[in-house]
Amino acid sequence: MSPFRPFLVCGSAHFLNPCRKLHIGADGMKSSPDAAPQRLPFSRVTEEDLTFFKKILPGRTITDPDLVEASNVDWLKSVRGSGEVLLRPQTTEEVSQILRYCNSRNLAVNPQGGNTGLVGGSVPVYDEIILSTSLMNNILSFDDISDLNVSLPGILTCQAGCVLENLSLYLADRDYIMPLDLGAKGSCQIGGNVATNAGGLRLLRYGSLHGTVLGLEVVLADGRVLDCLATLRKDNTGYDLKQLFIGSEGTLGVITAVSVLCPRKPRSVNVVFLGCETFEQLLKTFQLCRGMLGEILSAFEFLDSECMRLLNTHLKLPNPISDCPFYIVIETSGSDPDHDAQKLHNFLEEAMTSLLVTDGTVATEDAKIKALWSMRERVTEALTHDGFTYKYDISLPVERIYQLVTDMRQHLGNRAKSVVGYGHVGDGNLHLNITTPAKDPAVLAAIEPFVFEWTANFQGSISAEHGLGLKKRNYIYYSKPSQAVALMGNIKAMLDPKGILNPYKTLPDNL
Repeated sequence: MSPFRPFLVCGSAHFLNPCRKLHIGADGMKSSPDAAPQRLPFSRVTEEDLTFFKKILPGRTITDPDLVEASNVDWLKSVRGSGEVLLRPQTTEEVSQILRYCNSRNLAVNPQGGNTGLVGGSVPVYDEIILSTSLMNNILSFDDISDLNVSLPGILTCQAGCVLENLSLYLADRDYIMPLDLGAKGSCQIGGNVATNAGGLRLLRYGSLHGTVLGLEVVLADGRVLDCLATLRKDNTGYDLKQLFIGSEGTLGVITAVSVLCPRKPRSVNVVFLGCETFEQLLKTFQLCRGMLGEILSAFEFLDSECMRLLNTHLKLPNPISDCPFYIVIETSGSDPDHDAQKLHNFLEEAMTSLLVTDGTVATEDAKIKALWSMRERVTEALTHDGFTYKYDISLPVERIYQLVTDMRQHLGNRAKSVVGYGHVGDGNLHLNITTPAKDPAVLAAIEPFVFEWTANFQGSISAEHGLGLKKRNYIYYSKPSQAVALMGNIKAMLDPKGILNPYKTLPDNL
């Protein structure tokens, strides 16, 4: 094997800015949030190790640099690792053998699903072995309780490498849906979704994965298989261990299978695209919407006029209504088309009469529904054409969401090309995006830690649904007290005493 290369943050020394503030950790040590982590004393892969891997994974132990390269670079192409071995197991037993061996040899492992993360959590930092779940893509069972002839949720059990969109298509054929819907559904994997506690567009209606995941199968660092793959909706026997792994970002164990509660496919779906003059009116529209649409409301999303400008300019998507400072995407999902249509009509009439919205359009046909949703889902794509993008995933009290966008524009002035805000009003999740012509360390220094300090001042979370990964691990103290972080460190030490699972991620350097 060639000598390891330290990780690179493409374009600039992202984590080496000397202008950042120091943070006091749980042990009183000072740490710079952007300091590059030092390589820990893990073993290096030897020919003997490769012989072992090739024996248990014939044809699925990849060492060709050209083939491994894609697994070393994150989706944003902002972080690059130096892993030289890619392992592609197909079964839980193979994962167990891999981790048992790596733990005995003190070899670091980077679990990887669809590699669509935004915080550098899914790629190596140094020369960690990449353990891909992409071939673990079998659906194990689906219980639709069809013999009862009632509209109960079904229970899907599948391997961790199943692509989210494939699961959605499988369920659609059976008149069910996944409770999770993401822009990256065409490539993200359910195991990675669970490991990062992904949120998405349907959280308002169906809740988070902490509620919809019924069971997990997880391989621990020493190779033991923890079988908590239950399908019971109620089980109050002791600690709910699966919750530890939901959102743990592969640092406590490798998720190999999931059982998830899947709602019935709605009989009627409507999507409304509305325009508002002020964010205050947008929030009042949300309050009205919650009150009048109630049980059929499945999504309430927003985007600002800057997002619309980028959609128009870069993707040539026409605005379906007149120009407004703010736009809303509302989705209703129900079982009675006539009932839903009447409720929606009453809501729209009240919203227009109250002058909360200035314009709008409604879609009930699939093609038109997709066209309206594209105005929200393709904002990320439009941003990629605008320059280098700094992306922040923040959770705030709903009334404060857009104030951060406004304050950031004022704070950066002409140093930024665009500062846009969009996201999930229903759960207080703002996607703040800032673009510049090229990556600029000076702009980054102006953004961070300002954005995290601002969020902490209003009791928000610096990560609403993407996790902490590599990029945000040392900012954790903005959202969690030192006692909580220390306890996280204790849990990590108990489950992974050698620290081989996804090192340098999630927890700060000083633990």
